[in-house]
Amino acid sequence: MNREVGISSLGSRLDRFEPLMLGIVRIMSGLLFLAHGTQKFLGFPGGDWAGSGWAFDNPGAYAGLIELVTGALIALGLFTRPAAFLASGTMAAAYFIGHAPQGFWPVNNMGDAAILYCFIFLYLTFAGPGRFALRRD
Repeated sequence: MNREVGISSLGSRLDRFEPLMLGIVRIMSGLLFLAHGTQKFLGFPGGDWAGSGWAFDNPGAYAGLIELVTGALIALGLFTRPAAFLASGTMAAAYFIGHAPQGFWPVNNMGDAAILYCFIFLYLTFAGPGRFALRRD
């Protein structure tokens, strides 16, 4: 058996799990995003930003509200595409407003998570919710 046939075979075996893994990535990224919103508005989990969402004179409060709502929608698979699009744009804005001014490199300006969320949610905008969604977009 040559190597190319083995790799091709592996790829075809893994392809059937794509909708399943898309659903898992959607759920996990939605839950992690939701945690940012719950921290800002519910104080859970505790940390530097706990409870900061109620100060609507802070732009982070609006981001927290979007994190709370879109994170829940994405995790549940409800209106995944529009929620992911809004979340992606919010993270792009968060990066350029809050992180990029602190330095060029995302790993140094603490913006790597915002970039990763931005592109995962942008992917979900096009890919849809995958498995385990409460609504197929």
